[in-house]
Amino acid sequence: MKLFILVLFVLLSNGLSARDYSNSPTLHFNPLTDDERRVIVDKGTERAFSGKYYKYDKEGTYLCKRCNAPLYKSSDKFESGCGWPSFDDEIPGAIKRTLDADGHRVEITCANCGAHLGHVFKGEHITSKNIRHCVNSLSLKFEEKKVDDLARAYYAGGCFWGVEYYMEQLKGVKSVESGYMGGKLKNPTYYDVSYKNSGEMEVVEVVYDPKVISYEELTKNFFEIHDPTQANGQGPDIGEQYKSAIFVSNFKERKTVEKLIKILEAKGLNIATKIKEKTPFYKAEEYHQDYYKHKGKKPYCHSYRKLF
Repeated sequence: MKLFILVLFVLLSNGLSARDYSNSPTLHFNPLTDDERRVIVDKGTERAFSGKYYKYDKEGTYLCKRCNAPLYKSSDKFESGCGWPSFDDEIPGAIKRTLDADGHRVEITCANCGAHLGHVFKGEHITSKNIRHCVNSLSLKFEEKKVDDLARAYYAGGCFWGVEYYMEQLKGVKSVESGYMGGKLKNPTYYDVSYKNSGEMEVVEVVYDPKVISYEELTKNFFEIHDPTQANGQGPDIGEQYKSAIFVSNFKERKTVEKLIKILEAKGLNIATKIKEKTPFYKAEEYHQDYYKHKGKKPYCHSYRKLF
């Protein structure tokens, strides 16, 4: 019996080392191909521009190929031109950083199982977060967002009452809420936004079904229900909180907005709408919600005009 235990201990010590346990069913790891083992276990690098996920743009979550732990959201993926999938943020607690064997670079591994992912770089100024996780496609698997999931979009175009009123009328839009975004305060109030110059803007959160209406169509409508050429507010509402802006959640949304702005500028319009990165959205006080519906009135500074 003692001999059996001794042999078992030796086998476990030598056969399931940190470099050899990726194919062990007892540890619930996924089986790996030779190429995947070369990257994930032996810390190799796949050839640039060859990976499956390099220009992959579907919505969902990137998981660890070996243990299925969630690592990155598609909303944090961006095109860096480096030849490997790039992310400027991670799912909290998912990534471990270690000084690379070369003594210069910082290696990133799955915090759950230690699988080699790639390296992380700072100071390149490609995105506002100024960080790039350079990841091998072979280290990843992708879990696509369910097609029936609802999406969210964020627009600022003057008083949120009017933007909310028109957005709610679109087919495919499930709900619209008025709120605040873009400042540094947590849970700002209408008083903070209006009288304390806190930096927040009046924003609407649009919850929509992408199977019915696309982000592009939604954004076209936003441009058409307010004056995107007014730089100091909207109509008689003047101030930072009333300026025109679109808060994007990912690189794909940003490219869509940029494309639409170029179309409008080609028509001779001087577009003042700013593209900003999404920050926390804070729902406004209840009396701001569905304002015109409750009052039985129509917006005083918003109206529809076809631009596209």
